[in-house]
Amino acid sequence: MAANIAGSFDAKVVGQARLRESLLVGLLTGGHILLESVPGLAKTTAAQAVAEAVSADFRRIQCTPDLLPSDIVGTQIYDAANGTFLTQLGPVHANIVLLDEINRSSAKTQSAMLEAMQERQTSIGGQEYRLPSPFLVLATQNPIEQEGTYQLPEAQMDRFMLKDVLDYPSPAEEAEIIRRIDAGVYTPEQVPAAAASLEAVTAAQELVRRVYIDPAVINYIVGLVFVTRNAHQYIDSRLAGFIEFGASPRASIAFSQAARAVALLNGRDHVIPEDVKTLAHRVLRHRLILNFDAVAEQVRVETVIDAVVAAVQTP
Repeated sequence: MAANIAGSFDAKVVGQARLRESLLVGLLTGGHILLESVPGLAKTTAAQAVAEAVSADFRRIQCTPDLLPSDIVGTQIYDAANGTFLTQLGPVHANIVLLDEINRSSAKTQSAMLEAMQERQTSIGGQEYRLPSPFLVLATQNPIEQEGTYQLPEAQMDRFMLKDVLDYPSPAEEAEIIRRIDAGVYTPEQVPAAAASLEAVTAAQELVRRVYIDPAVINYIVGLVFVTRNAHQYIDSRLAGFIEFGASPRASIAFSQAARAVALLNGRDHVIPEDVKTLAHRVLRHRLILNFDAVAEQVRVETVIDAVVAAVQTP
């Protein structure tokens, strides 16, 4: 199933192999993904490609400062003919939801969306409405335009399983994008046949939960997260001095769940340490809080994460 979805993804998206893996990990674990990149790097196309591959209901929400929580979760509308209120569900009630530029929405709207992500339900007029299953949120951030944005609080960032930062395509990949546009690959009429069903995705999620993870690998995961909280004892004192706060236990949970999905995607029924290492940047980059000195000296969080990984012995 995963190979079929990957093939359907590659038919629409050029390159972006790591993004493909992140989206599949999110789909197989039920974890949500935060994507950061400059505009035009196929985030929306990638989300649509995954939704089409599994016949999922897809919604895109363009976040703006005047977006209200009711615009996302839904609201009640008064029916004057019958004298009753009708519930109109919002776009969050879909299998795959793309929150474009989440940092442009107000803090109140962000918290409403993140509550839906965590609880898998919305409350409208005192009544609870379950979100569909599977349910995956892809939120995007634009790192180069900060005017009129509301930075996500650290506690809310922590609720995203992975944060992926997308790179520009290579010249060869960019040329292939132009060729596909000329060939009409991205026209609305060119919708590929579904590679899997939502029932197959649900079955695959159950398989992920059954992937074996050895206690030694669990200790390795816990060790990585522990070092982020006690960095002065394990890594270079200069790099350790840049860490304001380490990762929470949610990082360990994200590591274990995502590593199981990566193992399954690679055709294994057990997790190996390399599965954890390949996820280190994506799991920790939004959970390690660096101080002002790191910003002033332009120290990348990935540099600190690499030092943490190097400090923990691989089992």
